[in-house]
Amino acid sequence: MTIIEAIILGIIQGLTEFLPISSSGHLVLSQVILGIQIPGNDFEVLLHIGTLCSILFVFNNDIKNILFTLSSQKTQKFILMIFVGTIPAVIVGLGFKDGIERLFDDVIVVGFALVFTGITLIASFYFKSGNKKNTIIKACLIGIAQAIAIIPGISRSGITISFALFLGLDARQAAKFSFLLAIPVISGAGILMATDLRDGFSIDIYTAASGLITSFFVGMVALKWLLAWLEGGKFHYFGIYCFLIGTFIVIS
Repeated sequence: MTIIEAIILGIIQGLTEFLPISSSGHLVLSQVILGIQIPGNDFEVLLHIGTLCSILFVFNNDIKNILFTLSSQKTQKFILMIFVGTIPAVIVGLGFKDGIERLFDDVIVVGFALVFTGITLIASFYFKSGNKKNTIIKACLIGIAQAIAIIPGISRSGITISFALFLGLDARQAAKFSFLLAIPVISGAGILMATDLRDGFSIDIYTAASGLITSFFVGMVALKWLLAWLEGGKFHYFGIYCFLIGTFIVIS
């Protein structure tokens, strides 16, 4: 893998990890289209670390507020909701790991999953932004949606934010819960992939740094962009893109 290829994949990861168009689906497609071969999964670990840092940077005030108010019941309830919302993804990710990995080799699966993502995002446009509070049950339902997003082509941010909107949360609250919910999931996925490494990293330090830094900065911009579009009521635009590209993949 060259530095240019690492930067390209870092850009794709940074954009698609947060924009509701599926990072896993686009990484599969980009490797097929560009003929890029990733040696093992060590580079994917680095890209996820980069985008995880993007979340920590953009939501640093929310995270600090949680850490500094751990004794309050409100914060404890929020942490409990994050925990409950994480459980479904852990069960699916660990219980069906081998089957899920095989889906990454099937472009047709990615195509249908993108169509599903598109329909979900477009449907969210018809649900008026509410101001209802999040609950343990809602957190569990959003967590189930996150677990479904393990399928390549289904956007994690897209389906979790959409389900939160369906359940009556306002746009800002939906986005905040979705991305804070991503922290344990992305961290866990990175740790899980890291444990599969046997002989250390198979790529040089400069290539690794190029992908890591690129995914961080692009991810930070993409996350802020998504928040602005979500609050501006343009979230469903991404659904049109996903539906069109997914349909093209299935037909072609």
